[in-house]
This record gives sequence, structure tokens and C-alpha cells, in this order.
Amino acid sequence: MTRLTVAQATLRFLARQFTERDGAEHQLFGGVFGIFGHGNVAGLGQALATEAALPYLLSRNEQAMVHAAAGYARASNRLRTLACTSSVGPGATNMITAAAGATINRLPVLLLPGDVFATRVANPVLQELEDPRSYDLSVNDAFKPVSRYWDRVNRPEQLPSALLAAMRVLTDPAETGAVTLALPQDVQAEAWEWPEELFERRVWHVPRPRPEPAALARAASLIKGSARPLIVAGGGVVYSEATAELRAFAERYGVPVAETQAGKGALPYGHPLAAGAIGATGTTAANALAREADLIIGVGTRYSDFTTASRSLFDPEARVVNLNITGFDAAKLSGLQLVADARAGLTDLAEACEDWGTAAVYRATVTGLSRSWDAQVDAARELSGSPLPQPAIIGAVNDAAGQDGVVVCAAGSMPGDLHKMWRPAGPGSYHVEYGYSCMGYEIAGGLGVKLAAPEREVFVLVGDGSYLMMAQELVTAVAEGVKLVVVLVDNSGFASIGRLSESVGARRLGTAYRYRGAGPYDGGPLPVDLAANAASLGASVIRADSVTGLRKALDAARAADRTTVVYVQADPLVEAPDSAAWWDVPVAEVGSPARAAYEEAKRTQH
Repeated sequence: MTRLTVAQATLRFLARQFTERDGAEHQLFGGVFGIFGHGNVAGLGQALATEAALPYLLSRNEQAMVHAAAGYARASNRLRTLACTSSVGPGATNMITAAAGATINRLPVLLLPGDVFATRVANPVLQELEDPRSYDLSVNDAFKPVSRYWDRVNRPEQLPSALLAAMRVLTDPAETGAVTLALPQDVQAEAWEWPEELFERRVWHVPRPRPEPAALARAASLIKGSARPLIVAGGGVVYSEATAELRAFAERYGVPVAETQAGKGALPYGHPLAAGAIGATGTTAANALAREADLIIGVGTRYSDFTTASRSLFDPEARVVNLNITGFDAAKLSGLQLVADARAGLTDLAEACEDWGTAAVYRATVTGLSRSWDAQVDAARELSGSPLPQPAIIGAVNDAAGQDGVVVCAAGSMPGDLHKMWRPAGPGSYHVEYGYSCMGYEIAGGLGVKLAAPEREVFVLVGDGSYLMMAQELVTAVAEGVKLVVVLVDNSGFASIGRLSESVGARRLGTAYRYRGAGPYDGGPLPVDLAANAASLGASVIRADSVTGLRKALDAARAADRTTVVYVQADPLVEAPDSAAWWDVPVAEVGSPARAAYEEAKRTQH
């Protein structure tokens, strides 16, 4: 038996957890982010200070550290993650937003928020929410709907079962997401005699379940009966490391591949069967193929409204086969459910579909459509002006990223433009958080990506709106010696919502960073210097005011050995090429001239 506090035992346990897939083992936890207060400083704070079990990382914002953990997990294909601890109260609730993002994006993160006293002797404590319905309720109960597993450890002897349940969920690709273990502050500091087996090295084997034979036969029959199939590749292809199998299947049978935000890079740019992005932020090539497809083969996708163009993109008569490790996602669009790992499922499908293939004319159509889209993107990348058009900025960053770069983005107009225009070098080169599209994710998420993949150049694209919400992890990157290239795009407001606001008759209300004038915020521009702000946080800063200047700045930032912010002003009114797809955003029935067009578009929805 070993006498340790609950906090000390938790860290020692976490340090001995490993994942294994395909014979390769990985330490599950790369470290612990923590911001301390009275709810965790005497427990997990003391344990991290005295136990060398796991590295400690200081973040500047609790939401940001969970974003960083999610970025780390995604860059590790969900085989590794980080733990995050906070104090009771606002420190804990700050993590809820990012916990929602992790769960929505199916990414494993472990949250260890401090909680009120389990003994209740000192209650109500500072920052405690008192609820007359139950003394057992605290703000940490708000984590329940955004967590895939939630528990509160009210006694030391409850810890082993809670930890083992947490690991089960974190390492299960079908169930993973945010896991929350609420730790009352007095319990964290309480000692217990722990059995040695709790701290033994544990390897959690990540499975590759194969398709059920009857379902596989039905799927193969549908595929072999199709003439115009289209694969929709989602994040599951990347997380499963199934890109080689996807490529082999596509090439063997002549099936084009369209990609979701999370699946972008599943096929490298330039492949003759790569149709590019699909949906509301997609390419005209992929969307044209989607409209004419008689069979949709979804692989590892959850079919968000952007992917399906709010269910207006696919032919209502088209059949659907869904290969997904999660039964919940496999059942979407009333598709034939092939519940399996993406790599194992594609391998089995390839064998089951022998003696079949698409016609040469169909394959030629795919190539022709892709070339036509490429010409539009080439023209957009060559745009110039002052301020710079955003498509030209994206083109310059894409070129600077090269073969080893990773682009990180999350919110605003850039994710849509990136999805359409970015030319990925391969899996892992494109990291856009678009399940939650959380403003403020960008710099924190980029930090997590770089911690997981230090050998890669990380390019963070962040708009001024997102930057002002959460820029402080620049300080963390500087303090940790983690080098990021942050491209700060300033268009004086919320460009994406401004455009959307105008389209639905809301007159761009609240989307421009200006003084209040005669009307709401129609005065002169605010004298905010974001480049100076970035410099004050410790980053090197380069200002660019032309395409040539931007390319030179990116080269200099890439060559630097520390975090560098490249500041550039953008014209919010110059758009990327149109996807020719719809997105359902309701329009007011009274007072909006856009209502008639909205009702017309709704007729295509099914």
C-alpha cells in the first residue's frame, strides 16, 4: 500500500496510462495544464509541485488551456491528450465552453476542476453557488451536458473507479470527448492507503472493429450497383490513420473523394480523384458531383449542416452508405450502417467490391470539374489591393506552409475560405476547428498542435474578432519557448457575420469595430493597434501591407526561432469564389427582402 493524497494518487495514476494501436504505444497524457486557486492549489497544485509524474504547463486562461488540450489530441490522432485543472468557481466554469468544443469534435480531454468542500463544514465557501434544492449541487454540474463522462469524487475510495471509467471513455474512439472529474478541494488533500496495482502501467488498446459481415455485403452490393458514387471523407479517416486505405479504394474503383472540414487532407491536393471541400463552404467540383451522385459513401463524417448544405445538397433518390466507428453517426441520413473503424472498414470494402469500377467518363468528369475550380482559386490567389483581399492572404500562407506546415483556424470568414481554397499537403496539415467554430480557439489550439508535433511549422490564422476574445496564450507560447507563426488578419470587425447579417436584412448591425455615431457604431474606426498589443504580450511582430511584403514577412517568421505575429489588414468585402451551395439561416418573415429567396432555397431541403 502507498499513502498519498487523492491529488498525488491521481497524477501518479495518469502518468502510468498508455494507448496502443497497431503495435505502437503512446503515453496518454503529455502533461497537465493548470491555473491554481483555493479550489485546487493545496491538492493538485501541491501534487504537481512535488510529484515529477507529469510535466506542468501554465496557461493564462482556463478556456484556452482546454482548447490547447483539444488541439494536442487532434494533432495526436486522439491517441494522446493533456489534462487540465482549475480552481472552484469561475476557473471551472471558464472551461465549459472548450469542453463543449472537445465533445462536439469527438476529441479526448480530461478536466479536473476543483469543487466545494465535500464535508460541507466551511460552506458556503468563496465562489460557491448555493442551490436550495440540494447541497450536493455545484457549478461543476454544468459540465454534465458537455462531457462524455462526468463524476464527482466525494471520498478517496471512489477515486480508482472514477479514474478507470475516465480512461475507458478517453481511449474509446466511439465514445470519446471531454471527461470531467470534479474534485472537492478537501478531498484532493486527503490521504489514503492506495493499493499498488492502481499505479501499475496500463495500456489501453484502441480497437479497430471490423464491419459486420452482413452489413458489409449489403454495402458492397449498393456500391457495385452505383454509377456515380461519391466518398465524403470526414475526420474519422484522419484519426484512424486510414488515408492510405482511402486512397487505395478511390484509385482501385475510380471513386472521387470530397472532404469535410475535419477530413480535409485525406487525399493530397492534386490527386486526380480529389474533388476538394464539400458543402456550404465547398468547391463547385465537389458540390456538382454531390448533386449528381447516386450513392454517397460517408467515411468518418458526422454530416454537419455545412457538409450537407443544410440537407439540400444530395439527390433525394441517392442511396447512402455510412462507415463510422460510432453507431450514432452511422445512422444519419437514413444510411446503411457500417459500424467499424475507418481503416478496417475501407480494407474490407475494397475486397468486397472487386470486379467493379466507375466508367472512365465519370473519372474524367471529376478531373475536369476540379481543374475548373483550381482556375477560380488561382485567380483569387492573385487578387491585390489595399487592404489585401483575404483570398490572397490565404494563398500566401498556403505557399509559406509548404509540405511540413499546419494551418490552424476556427472562426469567422477564414474557415470557409480555407476549406475552399487551402491546398493540403496531406493529413495533419489542415487543422480547422469547425464543429464548434469557437472564437478564441486559434492561438490556444495552435499551441496544442505545436506541443504535440514540435517538428512541424504551425501557422495560426486568426481574425481580429477572435484575437480580441483570446490572445493571451501568446504569453504561454513565449514562456514555453513554443514557436508559432500567427497571421493576424485585421478587417475591423466580424467579416463573416457582417456578410451574413447583410444577407438576412440585419444591416451588418454590431459587426464593425467603430465608434458609436449617429447610429449604432457607424462612427470612425477605433484606434486599436493589434500589432502593438501582440508585441506587448512578448511576440515578435512584423507588419505587412502588400502581397510581396506579406510573403517576405512569412518567410522571416518561418525562419525565426520564436513566436512571431504577422499583422495584415484585410478587405472584408472581397470574397473567395462561391461554393454554389446553400446554408440554412432563417430570415425574418416580416421586414426582410431576403425572405423570398430563403423560401425558394428551403424547397431544395429534404
